Amino acid sequence: MEVKKDISWRVYLSFIGLILFGILILGKAFYIQKFEGNYWKKMGDSLHTKIIDLDAERGTIYSEDGSMLSTSLPEFDIYIDFGAEGLRKNNGAIFYQKIDSLSDSLSHLFADKTAAFYKKELKDAYASKNRYYAFKKRVSFEEYKRFRKFPLIKEGKNKSGFIVDVKTKRLNPFGELGFRTIGLYREHGKLVGLERSFDSVLKGAAGKRLVRFAAGGMMMPVEGFELSPENGQDIYTTLDVNIQDIAERALMKKMVANQALEGTCVVMEVATGKIKAMANLGRTKEGNYFEIDNYALKTSEPGSTIKLITLLAALEDKYVTINDSIFINGGIWNISGRKVEDDHDGPASVSFKYAFAHSSNVAMSKLAFQHYSKSPVSYYKHLDRLRLTRKSGIELKEEFFPGIKNPSKEKYWHPTTLISWGFGYELQVSPLQLLMVYNAVANNGKMMKPYLLNEIRQYGTLVYKNEPVILEPAIASPATIQQLKECLAATCTEGTAKDVFKTTPYKAAGKTGTAKVNDGFFNYDDKVYQSAFAGYFPAERPVYSMIVVIKNAPKTTNIYGSSVAAPVFKEIADHLYKYTQPQTIAFNKTLADSMNTAFKQKNNNTAGQRTDSAPASTSESVFSVEKNKTEFEAERLIALRKEPKTIIPDVTGMGLKDALYLLESHGLRVIVNGKGKVVSQSLAKGTTLPKNEPIVLYLN
Repeated sequence: MEVKKDISWRVYLSFIGLILFGILILGKAFYIQKFEGNYWKKMGDSLHTKIIDLDAERGTIYSEDGSMLSTSLPEFDIYIDFGAEGLRKNNGAIFYQKIDSLSDSLSHLFADKTAAFYKKELKDAYASKNRYYAFKKRVSFEEYKRFRKFPLIKEGKNKSGFIVDVKTKRLNPFGELGFRTIGLYREHGKLVGLERSFDSVLKGAAGKRLVRFAAGGMMMPVEGFELSPENGQDIYTTLDVNIQDIAERALMKKMVANQALEGTCVVMEVATGKIKAMANLGRTKEGNYFEIDNYALKTSEPGSTIKLITLLAALEDKYVTINDSIFINGGIWNISGRKVEDDHDGPASVSFKYAFAHSSNVAMSKLAFQHYSKSPVSYYKHLDRLRLTRKSGIELKEEFFPGIKNPSKEKYWHPTTLISWGFGYELQVSPLQLLMVYNAVANNGKMMKPYLLNEIRQYGTLVYKNEPVILEPAIASPATIQQLKECLAATCTEGTAKDVFKTTPYKAAGKTGTAKVNDGFFNYDDKVYQSAFAGYFPAERPVYSMIVVIKNAPKTTNIYGSSVAAPVFKEIADHLYKYTQPQTIAFNKTLADSMNTAFKQKNNNTAGQRTDSAPASTSESVFSVEKNKTEFEAERLIALRKEPKTIIPDVTGMGLKDALYLLESHGLRVIVNGKGKVVSQSLAKGTTLPKNEPIVLYLN
């Protein structure tokens, strides 16, 4: 019995001990949670490290003359490590010594808080020993340049505790100009345009950084454990900012006037295939216009602009010449239960040159059907040779694949398809593809690959240079090309576009086109029309080729290519024609030399004083500069005159005659466009002086 009691007592005692021990553990846990939680949380966070990627600075996209089209601007997030050893040394002696002057500087820089407020904020944060205090976000580069010279901060990271995290913001300096072609970079969104096509080149190689986690999940970089990223390479395009601006303005004007749904305009350099402008505008639900899509790369039924290919095929296969006649019955043809009509009455018979210039649907559909119905593959081979059965190969990934039936493979091929092909239906091609053909005719039969990339550079060093590519040395015989040129010129002198170009100082060549739209949103019964004009200029010695395609709204009365698209072509061509014409500008070298002497004398005097040898009237009459020309401008001109004569000087911002004198002293022939000050130049500054190449100055 005594043994049993003894055992029970020991069991009870052990049980009580366990209960007390459990209470003790719970009490300790409560104490840690309540009173020491923040301390241990910070300690735990600081023991966690991680390697993160550092984004490289994205490369810049430039126009051909070096203007920035898309670039990255740095922004800075500023943090403070109030536990930094140097900052807390000697009880924070350096911190308290510099805080007044630092607070005053911060107040003047950011102008958002008083110096007293900054001082209190910094002192409170210092007292908390915050290891990664978020001080200021999205500081601009200009602000950061001033900021890093402030008291305490200029002492360095260890002494000041200031940590800078660099980020970049993508910017299109010209706003929406060429927006869809250039593309907008979105960090986590879908890229378009050149930003998408050259993403791997532009983005560079990411770096690495070791970080430790501070309280609240903030990541704090560990000093000495960082691999710098390799910045992206720069893309130099073929685009010309001035031509792009001209194209967009002309396209916008007509689309607003006609309340059109969408439109595109592409300008190509005839000899090389360089795309100088690619404008795209779509109408939003609110009625505004924006670069919604790249319509230059989307396919549609082209209408009468395809008649160039129909005529080319028949001429090249020697079925006809442009002077041969065809019976069109006044513009009506009934065949196999189908009726083909011209949109205007005509004579009973016409020459093929007349039929082309006046855009006869009957003539071109009969031409295709009569000569190719027994062998439609022969016609298809012409389309294939003209690259209309495949993508153009331009560097933009948004390009659509053309829709053209192959008679030898198509299960449901019908002979009447040739009738539709003859005047632009039952096949779908993009405006850019059609432009390639028109450009080839302008280039005496040589088809060039359209391209947007000129060069790739890294830190200014050439990495890759693109060259023009000949896709087809001759799309047809010289005799065929010459006949096509006659027909294209006749369209603008006696045909459907004669009223548009009758007053121009140059001769244009091209073809109008008007087609009913059947695109999935609209069908033929909706009577939505697409207006187009494709061609080149000057007709005798073509420099640029161009295509304009505009989709009109339902029930619009102004629908024809001659009244909608051709005027846009003309407006752009009027501006570009000036670029191709050398301008002789008289220049009085004696007065120029005397003015330079005056500048030197003025530079040796105090600011604002005028010498007897340099009256204001002389300065203004010779150089067209503002009154009271600044010392900076005078010094700049003198400095530029001392530069080597073998490189192109920078004349942007100068008055015309200042720029003329400087460039002509380098032996350059100058072409001027506009009035006022120079805003850009065709030859980039610092490049080697070219032989026999003029420099174009664009004035505002």
